[in-house]
Parts: sequence; C-alpha cells; structure tokens
Amino acid sequence: MNNIRNSITGAAILLASAVATQAKEFRLGLITPPPHIWTKAAEAFGADLAEASDGAHSVTVFPARQLGNEAEMLQQLQTGALDMAFMTVAEVSNRAPDFGALYAPYLAKDIAHAGRILRSETAKGMLAQLPAKTGVVGTGYGMAGLRQIVTRGEVNSVDDLSGLKLRITPFEPILDFYNAIGAAPTPMPLPAVYDALANGQVDAIDMDAELIWVLKYYEHADTVVQSNHMMFPMVGLVSARVWAGLSEEDRALIGDLMAQHVDSTIDTYVEKEQIWLDQIKDTGRTYKIVDASFFSDAISSWNEIWSQRSTMLADLRDAAAATAQE
Repeated sequence: MNNIRNSITGAAILLASAVATQAKEFRLGLITPPPHIWTKAAEAFGADLAEASDGAHSVTVFPARQLGNEAEMLQQLQTGALDMAFMTVAEVSNRAPDFGALYAPYLAKDIAHAGRILRSETAKGMLAQLPAKTGVVGTGYGMAGLRQIVTRGEVNSVDDLSGLKLRITPFEPILDFYNAIGAAPTPMPLPAVYDALANGQVDAIDMDAELIWVLKYYEHADTVVQSNHMMFPMVGLVSARVWAGLSEEDRALIGDLMAQHVDSTIDTYVEKEQIWLDQIKDTGRTYKIVDASFFSDAISSWNEIWSQRSTMLADLRDAAAATAQE
C-alpha cells in the first residue's frame, strides 16, 4: 500500500512539475507609447491570457521601444529572445516583400474599407508566409488610421512637397511613394518627431490622425493635408521558436486571444478616426482634403514598382474591390 501511495505521490509531483514547466511569463514588445491603442490592446491581451490560463501564463508589455526598434525586436523574435510583439506590417514587409502591397496608395477608399481588406481571406492568407520568411507566427491584423501629411509650410499642390524633409516610418513602400513625389523622406522614431517638427529638423511628417491629435503634432504645423493615402496595418506576432515549444492547447489559446485583441484595434480606429480628424480641423490650422488626383503620377510610379516586388498586389486589389460595398 505504501508503494502505491508513493507512486501516486511521485506521479502528482511529476505532473505539477510539468504544469510549472509549461507556465510562462511572456514578453511582448511594441514601439507605441503607453496611451496608444495598440499598447492598450496588448495589455488587454495579457490580462485575458492570464485569466483564461488560470494564471499559468502572463504577459509583460514593453511599450515605447523599451526593447529596441522594430528591426531589433524582429531579430529578437527570430532568436526567441523576445516572445511576442505587436508590430507594424511595415517592418514585416522589409523581410517579406509581398506585405508591401498592403500599402498600395488608395487601396482602401476609407478607414472602414481598410478594416474589411485586412479581415479578408486574401490578407489573412498572407500570414502563412511569415514563419519561413521571417521566423515569426502571425496571429492576425490590426491597424492604425489612414496616413495624413502635416507640414510647416503652405501646401497647395503636390509640387509644394517636393524637396521637403518629410518624416516617415522607414520601409520601402513609403520610401518609394515619397521619392516618386520628389520629397526627401527622412526616417525618424516617434519619440523624436515632435521636437524635430518644432525646430525645423523636418519640414513635414507622414502620420495618422490619432498621433497628430494625441501627441499634438499640429502645434507646429501650418497645414494639415487629409489625404488618406495609405492604410497602416499592424500584425500580432509570436516567435516561431517560442511557438514551437507550446502545446497545441496553448497555441490555440494564445493565437485566438491575440488575434481577437489585434483585430479589436480595427473597430477602435473605425470609430474614432473621424473624431480625431474633426478635432485637428478645429485647431484652426489650414486644413486641406485631397484625393488620389493630388499626387499626380506618383501613384502610378508606385504601382509600377510594386507590381514587380509583390506577388500579392493584384490579389489585394481584387479583395479591395470585393469588400468595397460592404
């Protein structure tokens, strides 16, 4: 009888040890500041994962580039030094060029349409490329708002952007767009943008309405151009090395919860985008609303370049057409 008890006790200890081994505190990195919608979604994901796993798993969120810029965080994901990230598709497109097609100028007619494109089976299917090409697993898409332009000077035509030092997120699709315009695209991290615009280090910025309003970039602007020229997707990522070490149950739990929370950012931006734009307009800065015709030949130049670089551009245009009227 004692031998039986000892065997049962030993098995219980082994089981408890196995559960403890599987339990994990994950680290999740972002470039966005703590008040940002992406950061709040990451924190909500962590809270829900802890609850759904009965405390077995937790997530510590590191916002505001605490773990490095996106290129550095992607390298950490590839090695398994970082577990998770909410990352711009911009950085992913530097390693997997097909994703650059998501930045096609005026692919989306408005913010709600952008969300429908990202929720399409075409866009979701692209995530299957990520483990082989970038060493990460993509769980789903989120987004920020559509891109706008803020300048220190007067803008009456696209020619007024020519030669301007214009802050961008550093990735090929947006570089190609502003090079086609004749601007001088200038990569710069978010924390440096306010002062750079204030002191004239840059003449203009490419930015979404949320940050133009919340971080008060309009304070050093003469003109705000509401162009809505590109959408700005985000993707929830898990290190492929970390993913390989998870049980099937944990993969399903983590994948589903992360997908839900990155997807929730789409609804938030659809709801708030126009509110931010109206607030910016009410600041009294010169406010211009333009469409694709404003950019003249730059869009066709971009399309020519990216029809060669991405195999997905035509498919995404089909997805955009199919979701345009929903």
